[in-house]
Amino acid sequence: MKDIVLIHRNARMLDNPALFHGSKNQDYGIIYLFDKNYWEANGKSEIQFNFLLDCLEDFDRKLKEKNSQLFVFSGNYFDLQKWIETDFSESTIHVNHCTDVGYFRDGFSNFRDYFLKRKKIKIYSDFGIQVKAPNRDKWASDWEDQMSNPLLKEPYANQKIKKIDGPLKTLSQFLKDLKLLRNKYSSFQKGGSDEAYSLLDTFLKHRCAGYSFKMSSPHEAEHSCSRLSPHIAFGCISIREIYQKLLKELEITSYKKDLNSFKKRLYWHCHFIQKLETEPELEFKSMHPMADELRQDINNELIEKWIMGETGFPFLDACIQYLRKGGWINFRMRAMIMSFASYNLWQPWQKTSPLLAELFVDYEPGIHISQVQMQSGVTGINLPRIYSVLKQSKDQDPKADWIKAQIPKISNVCSDKIHNAELNDLYFDKLVDPVLTAKKARETIWASRSNIEFKKIAREVYLKHGSRKRQNVRF
Repeated sequence: MKDIVLIHRNARMLDNPALFHGSKNQDYGIIYLFDKNYWEANGKSEIQFNFLLDCLEDFDRKLKEKNSQLFVFSGNYFDLQKWIETDFSESTIHVNHCTDVGYFRDGFSNFRDYFLKRKKIKIYSDFGIQVKAPNRDKWASDWEDQMSNPLLKEPYANQKIKKIDGPLKTLSQFLKDLKLLRNKYSSFQKGGSDEAYSLLDTFLKHRCAGYSFKMSSPHEAEHSCSRLSPHIAFGCISIREIYQKLLKELEITSYKKDLNSFKKRLYWHCHFIQKLETEPELEFKSMHPMADELRQDINNELIEKWIMGETGFPFLDACIQYLRKGGWINFRMRAMIMSFASYNLWQPWQKTSPLLAELFVDYEPGIHISQVQMQSGVTGINLPRIYSVLKQSKDQDPKADWIKAQIPKISNVCSDKIHNAELNDLYFDKLVDPVLTAKKARETIWASRSNIEFKKIAREVYLKHGSRKRQNVRF
């Protein structure tokens, strides 16, 4: 076997740099590394793993048409390194760069450096992320250039079907050995490129109608958002392919405003991931280091009631219950959920972020961590925004029909009482006074930002992470 293609979050046939280049010799094997410890790390969950398995099964079916198949190696990167060096020391390894959290990053870095010294590994850029970028000055234009490059074709077929002995399992063997009850996740999105292409097509053609304003409503967003986020997070469709199909549709569509709004979000997707790539420590520390001094006291009881959707505020709880049932909710509601934990409950984002991440099928570390920090007021370069759970309730669900669908036990309560969280013994007690806690949080945040040293550091944060598309930045 001349070439080894490693798969992490890129189980797709088209526009897959590692797979395309690794298949050129037509003598290659494709391996997914299953690291149990990785899947037990903070932020990871069974619902995400189940989605991944859908992606891998779809990928494996397509590979078999190319005289290939997916193999699974169980262990960590060090184990994989030893096996490759022992059994396939002459092979070249092909892998797409992937921005991920510490456990994966550290293991992969050591693996990568080991084979780089021996000139036996080739690493490819994916999703427009820049490794070791000196600054963000040209990032936006470079991203546009990458997105405009021609799509890479499907891989070359193997000269013959690969049968590899040793610690590898076929995907079907691996799945047979798993104890995961996959029927538990029937209410969640299914993974795989076929699903991704279907969603992209229906979104571009008609579901995008009204996207620019419907995406704020948890009820309307379910249908009107693209729902591509988990497919992008797990790499079963490339950002570049989405971008180029979008541009073609923009030439003929009557939904230009909506699709242009979606186009911006493809850019922002990569922009936020770049922050974690540039500064991996953001997994644990605030973008503005002085912000970590704000929230020190952890109240586990408050956090538990928040993540279980038992806060006493029906709209907020409905959003969390909806998320728990399906693994997805729209961006505005994600922001509100996090805002409540950070501002009203005044809990450190480092404690709440992993718990929330576990509920998302589309958990993408770079986006999640960046957004969590934004909604917690700890970046130093974004204006603090405290969502009112009472106002959002009235704005997004005026008749409270959606709330009642998520929380049937209050289905007979009038909408005014639901919106104002005045349910007395019919529902959970309110954890906090949302007006008073928001006021206190606002005063504390702005007091910290008035500090001269705070402003100095904020400028440094902007130079490292700020979008050069922004025109007005306040420190």
